[in-house]
Amino acid sequence: MEVTVSSPPQGRALLSALYEAAVAAVAPASLASAALTDLDARPDQRFWVFAFGKAAPAMAQGAVAALRRSLYTIAGGVVAGAEPSATPFSTIRSTHGDHPLPGAKSLAAAQLIGDTVPAVRGDDAAVVLVSGGTTSLVAAPVRGAEQSDIERLFVQLMDAGLDIGLMNAVRKRFLRWGAGRLAVALAPARTRVLLLSDVPGDAPADIGSGPCAPDEWRARDLVAMLEDARLLDRLPASLREYLSSVFRGLSPDTPKAGHPAFAHVSTCVVGSNALALDAAFAQAKQLGVSAERGAFALSGEAAACGERIARLLLERAASGRTGCVMWGGETTVQLGDASVARGTGGRCQELALAAARVLASGGDEARRVTILAAGTDGRDGPTDATGAFADALLWQRIADAGADPAAALARHRSHAALDAGGALLRRGPTGTNVMDVVIAVVE
Repeated sequence: MEVTVSSPPQGRALLSALYEAAVAAVAPASLASAALTDLDARPDQRFWVFAFGKAAPAMAQGAVAALRRSLYTIAGGVVAGAEPSATPFSTIRSTHGDHPLPGAKSLAAAQLIGDTVPAVRGDDAAVVLVSGGTTSLVAAPVRGAEQSDIERLFVQLMDAGLDIGLMNAVRKRFLRWGAGRLAVALAPARTRVLLLSDVPGDAPADIGSGPCAPDEWRARDLVAMLEDARLLDRLPASLREYLSSVFRGLSPDTPKAGHPAFAHVSTCVVGSNALALDAAFAQAKQLGVSAERGAFALSGEAAACGERIARLLLERAASGRTGCVMWGGETTVQLGDASVARGTGGRCQELALAAARVLASGGDEARRVTILAAGTDGRDGPTDATGAFADALLWQRIADAGADPAAALARHRSHAALDAGGALLRRGPTGTNVMDVVIAVVE
């Protein structure tokens, strides 16, 4: 059946349906269960389940279901998510950490992992399930560093607006379970790692700070990168001292690809942004709506990306081409000068507000364009919004409500402005996390 979309409300309904299809395709429980259906293990094998990240409870449920179907013994494990959750099995302990910035709960979750890992025997097997948010949720410092300095580092890196790859290269260096250190602690137990990717490129070393992946960054490379980003001199004291110790050979570097622990590790990316977009694309086709992928991935500054997308859609509308266009990835918001008053928002909301400014001056063609920018985890930044819609009338609606959209965009106060314009999508947590999607329709 062909669907004809003729007004912004109908446009929003279509975009919401495609977003739901994307999220459903990366449901963590089913992905984890399917990946563990045919394990090469002894009938009497003891398994340990470690699940970290926003999708940890659901991934653990799927893993436990698969292991129990095969009648394997589940000796224990730890589930560390973003919210309190029931344990998926009696021998597994459930906890939760702090996100997006680590705190006392993150330190406690990391310690619970440390209390559990020593019980894993060499002839046991471990299933490690990693999803977005892991870095913060189980954040604890390496020996010699301070937890308060880890918390300060996260704030500094977020304010600097580094891309996720560089940000993870820095963070995992100083984390107790980052940069392959969990694999070292579990060895020689056979370890099966299932990853729900929330990073561009889906590199295991970048997902959740790579707890079971070798670290490609050497200390000297990291020092050079921090100098280029003008962050080296701003590193908290205990972290700077630790990095200096590694750089001078007084402390060990992170485990690299040749470390024997990784011979016991097998890794599989079970879910990704590409998989989610594939599902949204298929759903559009099923609804009779033409669809295509955007020619670039979401990356860089959120506002600039939103403006670029809006301009491309205006060109599409002017040429008479209709249908949906979809992008996936993750942008950043660089907060800049700390003296500038800041508000509340998220990268998807900022992208949508910037797009609305371009559409507002796009003439009649712009009225045929509707955009949805949303996080697949259901939460955009530290707000109650999943993301936001943008159309040609949004900028004026915000102004009519008594808000200043230009000031909101400049000061990163997108949430309140978009709320005033009735543009927020409040879907709630999805239980998964594979970065962000932008789905647009030209009617």
